[in-house]
Amino acid sequence: MANTQAEIPIESSTVTSNSNVSSQPNNPLSRKLNKILETRLDNDKEMLEALKALSVFFTENSLRTRRNLRGDIERRSLTINEDFARIFQEVKEELESVHEDVQDMSTCCEEMTSRLKAAKEKTQDLIVKTNKLQGENRVKQIHEDVKILLRTNQQTAGLEIMEQMAVLQETSYEQLYRWAQNECRGLTQETCDISPVLTQAMEALQDRPVLYKYTLDEFGTARRCAVVRGFIDALTRGGPGGTPRPIEMHSHDPLRYVGDMLAWLHQATASEKEHLEALLKQVTLQDLEDNMQEVVGHITEGVCRPLKVRIEQVIVAEPGAVLLYKLSNLLKFYHHTISSIIGTSVASLLMTIEEMHLLSKKMFFNSLSLHASRLMDKVELPPADLGPTASITQTLSLLREVLTSHDSSVVPLDARQADFAQVLSCILDPLLQLCTVSASNLGTADMASYMVNSLYVMKTTLALFEFTDKRLEMLEFQIEAHLDTLINEQASYVLTRAGLSYIYNCVQQHSTEQIYLQEPNIETINFWSISRSHMQPEINRILPPPSLTSACLLR
Repeated sequence: MANTQAEIPIESSTVTSNSNVSSQPNNPLSRKLNKILETRLDNDKEMLEALKALSVFFTENSLRTRRNLRGDIERRSLTINEDFARIFQEVKEELESVHEDVQDMSTCCEEMTSRLKAAKEKTQDLIVKTNKLQGENRVKQIHEDVKILLRTNQQTAGLEIMEQMAVLQETSYEQLYRWAQNECRGLTQETCDISPVLTQAMEALQDRPVLYKYTLDEFGTARRCAVVRGFIDALTRGGPGGTPRPIEMHSHDPLRYVGDMLAWLHQATASEKEHLEALLKQVTLQDLEDNMQEVVGHITEGVCRPLKVRIEQVIVAEPGAVLLYKLSNLLKFYHHTISSIIGTSVASLLMTIEEMHLLSKKMFFNSLSLHASRLMDKVELPPADLGPTASITQTLSLLREVLTSHDSSVVPLDARQADFAQVLSCILDPLLQLCTVSASNLGTADMASYMVNSLYVMKTTLALFEFTDKRLEMLEFQIEAHLDTLINEQASYVLTRAGLSYIYNCVQQHSTEQIYLQEPNIETINFWSISRSHMQPEINRILPPPSLTSACLLR
């Protein structure tokens, strides 16, 4: 009964709700429900795919999951989009890499195409010029063969052929000259490559001396500009990438500064000589060597002015006698070295170097003369020990430095020997005069001791160097002369103090037996003890040589 009663209300409520729904056909909720119920899922593929995707992650049908369904779907959509963006970024990077590779390949292909085109143009020009030279040689051969035809009865034909060949030959020479001139004008780089065709062109142009000379002049002018530009760059900019450093950065060191400039010019001169030899290697003219010397001299003429100005600044600054002498030897060496390349002394570069050598040499000897005049202006008195004065020691130190640099010089032997005598004269002669004037107020024995000491120091200084034999011999004679004077003074002093002057005079006038007959009471005298007790103090002031003791000197 109870169950029956329970079922009745349910049915009545259902009927009531159905009646309410049917009674409200315009309710939005009912319309949505009807639309959903009327939907046929078999034809809606998108809905099926959505439901299938929903079934993958929507596994639990609960109130909480249904409420969070929208957020879960949005988060899952965001994750999918992020994965897609990441994968697409990788694809994009790969595509960019492929694009760069394609661009590199395109650039490489363009460069190869340009190089092939340039090589084709050069090769075509080479073929054309070679054919032209071959045609010119053929014309020359025909011109020579026509001379044989003129000896026969076909002189008219021979003259016509010769005239026609002469016209063709002159036209060919003119075209060849213009081409060679243009080629030479383009040789303005620091390093140039002489093409074989240009060498053959110079060989052909030697039959036309005027055109040949004009072409050489054009080559010399182009190379002169290149050498001047290279020299200025070496002075101010240095080598590629700053290595080597600019020469001007060493201007504080005069010897290195001048040496670097001359070394660069020596290398440039040798390179230009090689370029010219490559250009004229097939030329067979008799005066070829003279032509090459003239052209190399013209090429190097442009650097004379900047070189002269810089060396003059160094020399006029008066860096000192020793440095001036080193500069003089350096200039002399490079003059000799570069002249072996150019082969003539009339080249402007060699004349400039020789002029600077003479200037440095003149300034060097002027410095020595000034030093000598200063010594004579203020003569020092001999010291108490009668040794060399400070002026003598200083001057000998200067002489030692000069002679040391002279021995280490790379100047030829004959040139060094010629300069050596003049250097010794400029230093030793005033020094000897200074010693004489300084000792003029001394006594005879003191003067002899002082002169022996001073001369001995000079001798030991000169003995270390070559080309000093004559001076050493002269000093040795002077030392012996002063030693004789000192010995005589010492002997006279000893005899006088010992009271033996009368006996000595008798010995000189008579024999020993006559002395004993006249003076029978004379006793044997210990001359060594007397000399030791009455010896002059000046004898002890002689400076002993390093290898001798003072006792040996007193003997």
